[in-house]
Amino acid sequence: MDADRELTAMDVALESKIIELLGQRAADATICPSDAARAVRPDDWRDLMQPARDAAQRLVANGSVTITQHGEAVDLATSRGPIRIRRNPSA
Repeated sequence: MDADRELTAMDVALESKIIELLGQRAADATICPSDAARAVRPDDWRDLMQPARDAAQRLVANGSVTITQHGEAVDLATSRGPIRIRRNPSA
């Protein structure tokens, strides 16, 4: 993820969709980045997986969400494998 890059409409859409999907679930529920990618572009979502992960990372940076693996908070930059996204209780 390039922090100096301007956000695209897709970046904003993915961030919004992550927040929307989490808002539709229990406070402690999680989603997969693929849930946001599929919701934004149902027929061609696979190439949105990295942008969805990047969107989740931006939301971590602003305090809205936490990225987890096996229920524990992780740093996306150093984690490997599937992740989940959880709303922060204070957000």
